[in-house]
Amino acid sequence: MAELNKVCSVTEMPERDDAKRSFHHRMFLEPQEKKRNMKALVVKQAKKTCSCTPAKVKDYIFSFFPVLQWLPKYKIREHLLGDVMSGVVVGILLVPQSIAYSLLAGQEPIYGLYTSFFASIIYFIFGTSRHISVGVFGVICLMVGQVVDREIQRAGYDLEPAALSVLTDTAAHVNTTASPVNQTLPKLLCDKSCYAITVGATMTFIAGVYQVAMGFFQVGFVSVYLSDSLLSGFVTGASFTILTSQAKYLLGLDIPRSNGIGSLIVTWINIFRNIRKTNICDLITSFLCFLVLIPTKELNEHFKSKLKAPIPVELFVIVAATLASHFGKLRETYGSSVAGHIPTGFLPPRAPDWNLIPNVALDAIPIAIIGFAITVSLSEMFAKKHGYTVKANQEMYAIGFCNIIPSFFHCFTTSAALAKTLVKESTGCRTQVSGMVTGLVILLVLLVIAPLFYSLQKCVLAVITIVNLRGALRKFKDLPKMWHLSRVDTAIWLVTMAASALISTEIGLLIGVCFAMLCVIFRTQRPEAPLLGWVAESETYESLSAYKNLQTQPGIVVFRFEAPLYYINKECFRSTLYKQTGVNPVWVKATKKKASKRMLREKEVDSDDNQTNASMDFVSEPLGFHTIVIDCCAVQFLDTAGIRTLKEVCKDYREIDVQVLLAQCNPSVRSSLIRGEFFKEGEDHLLFHSVHQAVDFALGAQGHGGTSASK
Repeated sequence: MAELNKVCSVTEMPERDDAKRSFHHRMFLEPQEKKRNMKALVVKQAKKTCSCTPAKVKDYIFSFFPVLQWLPKYKIREHLLGDVMSGVVVGILLVPQSIAYSLLAGQEPIYGLYTSFFASIIYFIFGTSRHISVGVFGVICLMVGQVVDREIQRAGYDLEPAALSVLTDTAAHVNTTASPVNQTLPKLLCDKSCYAITVGATMTFIAGVYQVAMGFFQVGFVSVYLSDSLLSGFVTGASFTILTSQAKYLLGLDIPRSNGIGSLIVTWINIFRNIRKTNICDLITSFLCFLVLIPTKELNEHFKSKLKAPIPVELFVIVAATLASHFGKLRETYGSSVAGHIPTGFLPPRAPDWNLIPNVALDAIPIAIIGFAITVSLSEMFAKKHGYTVKANQEMYAIGFCNIIPSFFHCFTTSAALAKTLVKESTGCRTQVSGMVTGLVILLVLLVIAPLFYSLQKCVLAVITIVNLRGALRKFKDLPKMWHLSRVDTAIWLVTMAASALISTEIGLLIGVCFAMLCVIFRTQRPEAPLLGWVAESETYESLSAYKNLQTQPGIVVFRFEAPLYYINKECFRSTLYKQTGVNPVWVKATKKKASKRMLREKEVDSDDNQTNASMDFVSEPLGFHTIVIDCCAVQFLDTAGIRTLKEVCKDYREIDVQVLLAQCNPSVRSSLIRGEFFKEGEDHLLFHSVHQAVDFALGAQGHGGTSASK
């Protein structure tokens, strides 16, 4: 307390003309007492956590199952029509996308429908956002597909997907092998397609466990390292990989899917090597689908304010293409690759393969982080737009359970998706009842309609996937605006995008995070450090390099360092201060020492008095200022290296008769200075609550010193 009273001081200038001296008054600030009894804190927290009352149990259940809070209060007349309409529209759009994104994830089409169905139902129960649509998401599917292909290759299966008729065989085996003595059933069931969904479901389970664990331990702060520019660059870079992975279906080529570092370049090399094997039927079909989808999508966006619901052009294209393929016998005549048999109903639940967990546990980490980061950011964005709140931790629970529970039902990883969420919002969604309606639409397809897509060409699904990448690829149009707003964010976007596309998605994400953190470090390593001038008729000091008509006080230099002072930038602080003041105290001391030695040598050789006086005049040449005020308002914290640097700077300047005053230090910096024994006896004038007070004190002290000297 006594130490704080020493350093917390202000100055007052008397109004009388005969008082040029500054009367230094103390400002007494009494610090808050911090209770550091860790044992009592732990006991209190344990009692709070472990206590069990009926009210607390009820609150816990209602917070864990948000549907119990809002569903009883559901306003049928106000909300039902909008929810049903948006649910049906999103369901219609989600059916073709689920089938298309299954290829991206290395799975059969039926598993994409399973995934979208279970995700919609489970988020309805656990989610707190009223608007987001949870289901298949292109980037997540790509990351899942890369791991699935790698594990399939390790297991010795062919790289190209097997025929989809495995599902028919699966259903037949399930129906005809009720006897428990049949020991060959697992081998018959688990061919390449079965192994692919086993890998996908196991990784989905692990990713969900990670997300629930992050919610339980409240480590959602991890998402703060994924800035908007980083996520945007990552999605755009991954979009190039998605486009590349689907290009072979557009051309009807039978080439292996490349994985690992540089897979994008390797894939394009393989495509051009096999370009002569292009299936003309698939190429023409792809071209026609592009001609229909792209203009209609643009019309949907252009007239979205006038349309009550977007035109479900993807569904129309899938229906038309399926009919054309079926009646034109494109598979039999031209060898087009088709979706094959998609069974109705659900397969029996099956647990993930626990033996695969060591193989995919590491791959599930970036998938889990990307999934919850996108889901939480979209939830908060739409909640803010519509004036309600979401719970970030509960959102992590929700997306985690959207992965854990479906992993037992032959599903792969899900997250929220921006495009479908925008459609959901624009078509009148009010609550997650729309998600339940979407699930019912997909259920109808699973139970009745799915087998009708047997003749659907895979190139049509690839076109749907690529057309849905337009939003991510359009980010290039925003680069000039982004560059104008922030060059650092633009650099983060470009580095993350290039690394995600050219190296790999996981490594690209890691490179983006590391580069973003390095940018923060570099910005604090060489921050702005201007000299300040006084704004007339005020107590404000601003940068002399940024504003005109600022005044300076004679003999006083005001310096501001706009970053924390720590081990990385301590030398930058020192060198910038020396450069801005124009005086390096170390050099001045060295010059004085050299001059003193020369004087001694001249005396020893009995030099004349004129030369000695000249040397004395050189040594005592004035510096131009007597006080440096360091504005610490932008210094958030100090470490031991920063405190030591401040001590050395003050000591060096003191030795050449220049005092250093500190102003506008926050409580954290003051506490660090006190703990670091920065202040000594008699130095209670070094710290001030404003720059103006420090300058007034310096002027008063100089006037007092001059008066005393004249007496």
